Amino acid sequence: MKLGTIQLAPGAALAPMAGFTDAAQRRLAAEFGACFTVSEMVSAKALTLGDKKSPKLIYNGENCAPYGVQLFGAEPETMGEATKLIAHYDFDFYDINMGCPAPKIVGSGAGSALMKDPALGGAIAKAVVQAAGNRPVSVKMRIGWNEEMLTAVELAKRCEDAGVALLAVHGRTREEMYRPGIHPDIIAQVKAAVKIPVLANGDINTAEDAKRLMEQTGCDGVMIGRGALGAPWLFSQVKAMLKGRELPPTPPLRERMALLRRQIADMVEEKGEYVAMSQSRSSAVYYMRGLHHAPALRRACGCLKTMEDLDALIAQVLQENPDV
Repeated sequence: MKLGTIQLAPGAALAPMAGFTDAAQRRLAAEFGACFTVSEMVSAKALTLGDKKSPKLIYNGENCAPYGVQLFGAEPETMGEATKLIAHYDFDFYDINMGCPAPKIVGSGAGSALMKDPALGGAIAKAVVQAAGNRPVSVKMRIGWNEEMLTAVELAKRCEDAGVALLAVHGRTREEMYRPGIHPDIIAQVKAAVKIPVLANGDINTAEDAKRLMEQTGCDGVMIGRGALGAPWLFSQVKAMLKGRELPPTPPLRERMALLRRQIADMVEEKGEYVAMSQSRSSAVYYMRGLHHAPALRRACGCLKTMEDLDALIAQVLQENPDV
């Protein structure tokens, strides 16, 4: 499978998730076999206004997988200008956010609000493609705004016509947010409607889930979001599944806690302890899934302020879960 001129190795892609997919998270996913990773979403408007914080989201560091920068916005001209403004950074492709359901993003006309206006979505895709130079462009979308407005097929065709090289389709409408259950049949309709690669996204928590979704949709691959948080080894399992190999086992608890500590230590090195520890609380919670006393452990994650706090939490986890 290719993303434009980029040859992608077999495996699942890491979905862009605001507040989660920073450089440390992306690095772990890539090391475990993610076929590509994408930044947290970056505001095109903020970039054009000279915001100093937005470029920090683009920093990637060492990453052994192709890496894309995701832009969001509701105006073709602004998106095109932002595309040019970040061209000097080190990354492999652009990604356009047409799927975020957050009220703040939707309220600005961006993210999944574009599912209500496929013509505008197509115009934005065209503006980014024209400004992207030799870098390919991908799009992350949903299946529609609500059950009366299932616009994914139309938007996908417009994106393909604009020169987009790859689509990732989350199998829910904006109205459904993240409620359990997706619609593989509509993702399959998108795949059948275009010639460019399509990735299926939604409710993938195991390699078996990935295989089933590919079979249901006929898609070229999958993109994994929340299922990979606190479980970067899922990418190695999906990669093995796609290659027809025996799946590597889930790492034992001590190794999982070592990965948690490494991820947060990387965040501290790149952002400073105060900022990193505040941001790490949400990520740490996902490593507590399936453990004894998980509710109490999740509450403890919300109190992390220093690396010493994290070490104490890990010691508590190992003490209370000797049989995991």
